[in-house]
Amino acid sequence: MSRKKITVIGAGNVGATTAQRLAERDFCDVVLVDIVEGMPQGKALDLMQSGPIYGYDSKVTGTNGYEDTAGSDIVVITSGLARKPGMSRDDLLKVNAGIVKDVTLKAIARSPQALVIVVSNPLDAMTYVAYKHSKLPANKVIGMAGILDSARFRAFIAMELGVSVRDVTAFVLGGHGDTMVPSTKYTTVAGIPVEDLIPRDRLAQILERTAKGGAEIVSLLKTGSAYYAPSAAAVQMCDSILLDKKMILPCAVLSNGKYEGCDGLFVGLPAKLGSGGVEEVVKFKLAPNESEALKRSAAAVKELCEAVDRLGF
Repeated sequence: MSRKKITVIGAGNVGATTAQRLAERDFCDVVLVDIVEGMPQGKALDLMQSGPIYGYDSKVTGTNGYEDTAGSDIVVITSGLARKPGMSRDDLLKVNAGIVKDVTLKAIARSPQALVIVVSNPLDAMTYVAYKHSKLPANKVIGMAGILDSARFRAFIAMELGVSVRDVTAFVLGGHGDTMVPSTKYTTVAGIPVEDLIPRDRLAQILERTAKGGAEIVSLLKTGSAYYAPSAAAVQMCDSILLDKKMILPCAVLSNGKYEGCDGLFVGLPAKLGSGGVEEVVKFKLAPNESEALKRSAAAVKELCEAVDRLGF
């Protein structure tokens, strides 16, 4: 049986760490693509030389082109610019939409059966761009956001209570950014509702920290942004798809009538991921305030997607 193949586009911190985590999982070969000559090749070689120590046989290939990506089962798109001082949101949208469109077309031309996982920002809009240009069915284009946001929420709760992160279950829905919707109704610690364990005002502070989780890391790093947790989230999605685990994970998926105000948009919702990609968008009964917050979040995503269309992408 031939090994599965995952292409990671963008060999910066997120892409390279995703490639590392995938190689260490040892169930697929990895192709790392970047436009910077020598960088993906060097990082791939370094990862190959880690194999004898770590004990994995994954083949990691670095390339500046797309020939080696042919026949990929999954394409993970991490390429794009971070927002720079003085850049408007439309400026960032324009640059990254152009990049995501370009790499999507090149990758899908060689791997028409692949599933696409988008990590580039602004996440929800870039998932829409990949969907639009890949011409793939909606179940095969998925954005990585909710898993990362939920992981941050879970980490903060575990830190607050001094418990294992394994005991904390949480779902963060909606757009990736300030309008995200952490659902306290479905957040539990060993099955106990978090609202019974953390006072309401303190929980509100943790929710606020979760929404600004990425910005907090950016302000600490000074240059660059988070990549350990984002790469871990992307790899969890790859796991669930390639190993057909059917995990229910919050991902940016095309909404299809189960959540009011979200239809026709790629927005963070609970999705069952298996070998067929998004096998089901799972319906949660949200609290009224959460349902309203999700509608507001979806409206913000819609605005971004309309801006993408207006800019000609």
